[in-house]
Amino acid sequence: MSFPRCALLWARLPAGRRAGHRAAVCSALRAHGGPVPGPLGRTPAVASASSSASGGSKAPNTSLFVPLTVKPQGPSADGDVGAELTRPLDKNEVKKILDQFYKRKEIQKLGADYGLDARLFHQAFISFRNYILQSHSLDVDIHIILNDICFSAVFCFPAHVDDLFPFFLRHAKQIFPVLECKDDLRKISDLRIPPNWYPEARAIQRKIVFHSGPTNSGKTYHAIQKYLSAKSGVYCGPLKLLAHEIFEKSNAEGVPCDLVTGEERVSVEPNGKQAAHVACTVEMCSVTTPYEVAVIDEIQMIKDPARGWAWTRALLGLCAEEVHLCGEAAAIDLVTELLYTTGEEVEVRNYTRLTPISVLDHALESLDNLRPGDCIVCFSKNDIYSVSRQIEIRGLESAVIYGSLPPGTKLAQAKKFNDPDDPCKILVATDAIGMGLNLSIRRIIFYSLIKPSINEKGEKELEPITTSQALQIAGRAGRFSSKYKEGEVTTMNREDLRLLKEILNKPVDPIKAAGLHPTAEQIEMFAYHLPDTTLSNLIDIFVDFSQVDGQYFVCNLDDFKFSAELIQHIPLSLRVRYVFCTAPINKKQPFVCSSLLQFARQYSRNEPLTFAWLRRYIKWPLHPPNNIKDLMDLEAVHDVLDLYLWLSYRFIDMFPDASLVRDLQKELDGIIQEGVHNITKLIKISEAQRLLNLENVSADSRSRLPGTLKSQARRMRGTKTLGYKAVEPPSPSAEEKSLASRLVQQGLLTADMLKQLEKEWLTQRTEHGKDRTAPGTSSKGSRRKKKEPDSD
Repeated sequence: MSFPRCALLWARLPAGRRAGHRAAVCSALRAHGGPVPGPLGRTPAVASASSSASGGSKAPNTSLFVPLTVKPQGPSADGDVGAELTRPLDKNEVKKILDQFYKRKEIQKLGADYGLDARLFHQAFISFRNYILQSHSLDVDIHIILNDICFSAVFCFPAHVDDLFPFFLRHAKQIFPVLECKDDLRKISDLRIPPNWYPEARAIQRKIVFHSGPTNSGKTYHAIQKYLSAKSGVYCGPLKLLAHEIFEKSNAEGVPCDLVTGEERVSVEPNGKQAAHVACTVEMCSVTTPYEVAVIDEIQMIKDPARGWAWTRALLGLCAEEVHLCGEAAAIDLVTELLYTTGEEVEVRNYTRLTPISVLDHALESLDNLRPGDCIVCFSKNDIYSVSRQIEIRGLESAVIYGSLPPGTKLAQAKKFNDPDDPCKILVATDAIGMGLNLSIRRIIFYSLIKPSINEKGEKELEPITTSQALQIAGRAGRFSSKYKEGEVTTMNREDLRLLKEILNKPVDPIKAAGLHPTAEQIEMFAYHLPDTTLSNLIDIFVDFSQVDGQYFVCNLDDFKFSAELIQHIPLSLRVRYVFCTAPINKKQPFVCSSLLQFARQYSRNEPLTFAWLRRYIKWPLHPPNNIKDLMDLEAVHDVLDLYLWLSYRFIDMFPDASLVRDLQKELDGIIQEGVHNITKLIKISEAQRLLNLENVSADSRSRLPGTLKSQARRMRGTKTLGYKAVEPPSPSAEEKSLASRLVQQGLLTADMLKQLEKEWLTQRTEHGKDRTAPGTSSKGSRRKKKEPDSD
């Protein structure tokens, strides 16, 4: 019996005879996937809820389920068949029936058994009710059920509102397709046995050697010697600079070595053939190519909230006879546990520091106390600019290194600082010096011990640096290869010195878990089951459904989701969209973000991004920066060129001019180097420009500034703490300048401090004004307020 025929017979049967034919009708409805009306207000679906509902796993976070839109049915070409076979429905009566259905506790409990918690049940019902009431014609089956319920008093076999549940459930699964495939999604997102993802590595018995020791202990040196003496090898480093260093070292020693980073491929063989050795960033290592020796540097970064997955992949997946790990002792236990599941034992080789390092008993306190070979470590660009300016005021020259500088500029600044013939003897840097740069530092000075960080949940935190971070940075002083054979560590402020000693004396916490990341294949399988779900939402659902052992965690995917939402409206295939979202970008740089969007838009139009197009887009030629903002803009352009090069190795046809863009990037690197070389001049100009914007401060505000300045200075550790003794002599026109101008020029006040002072003074004046007009005073405002009620 066909479904239409079934529905037709059901509608034409007299009410008294429907009970006898119900079994045949239900059988036909089941055969065609239709919901089955049940006797006396019960349905087979209701009766079997406990057997059909999924369970046994953690309850999903249903707030991640975004409802799809199911449009009401318009007028049918065949007319309203249900109405013809029975009678038209009274929408007011239908609305009452639906409201009764929604309020029934039994229905709500039944919905929960099928995965519809209160939130999903409500959303599904609203959609279901709108669909029923707004459709011009309904499917025959649901029209018949609604008709039976409306006119149940007429029939000997009454219908019941519960009979709507199968249709409601069918609609709920349409708007929440995840309800239909929860078990499949849990299987896809099962991340509990990562070693099984790498069959090539599991097919061989690898020798694992862990070189454990602090910074400057020679652990990496011994691993690299093994790498260089092998017939084939791969070096996996955390930074492009480190990969470049091993690439150059290997080729200099006569061992042909290729370079592979996200943005660059360099082949040393003239015919382009792959060399037996390769130096790469850890994300780029191949887990299918066989090697004799593999080196994984900084293995403790396996715990990194964003990048830890790359070290996990390398550790479990590298297909090498010997795998040499270099890093902190804190990672030994975790690595041993992870490799126990693969049947591989870990040989640990311990190293001690080659040169002594000591924590001084006194803080620097004043920049006047700087000596050659000092490095001041800051954790923000603003501190970098401020300290550099103060050093310049004292007639000293400093090099500057921070994370967003291009690699070439970092190397140029490091070379300038290391050069014994260069007058630059002071380095101002962020913790970017912790890895990848060989620096001749005698003393590390922590300007602050508070560093912004991102936790596993993607939340920004301001906390003291960890013991691991402090040791990594402090260890840069007195390196074995530098001219300073003993290192010293201290702080800028006296009150921080005690905290630094506490941090350095604390044992490093053992690493508890290794990072994981969903693969493109896993996301594609998710998308197969949820084809109308956005990529960002797919990631959220994947993470929520994922199951991991206690030794692993799913890495923070906020940057991935940010890119996914940014390009969501652009028509791209899922695999292409996934690749664009894995492109490393700084989401704090608007120009870089808009460039990712523009590149994706060009790709979707099948328009190649040529060298000529890119030059126009970045407005080339560019000029040396005139102020700090110009310098930051140039850094952003450099990042955009990095993005182009990264994409050019994934989509060669659409990003065809990688070699030309690399030459352009080198030229831009030179322009940025010129700007950084003159950074103190740029800071001066920027402060002057900001000061001009602040000159609109009222004369009254400026006259009150000195008193406010005192309290501000106390709160910000004042001029005594920082030791501002050397002051530029006042110029002939100094008396003509405002107090604010003179303080900025002398380095005693920055434009940001001036803004804060102005804000605080305005707040105080407002509060003072409120006090003067408080109830009971004789101000005119108060008198007016008291008279206002009389005027009503």
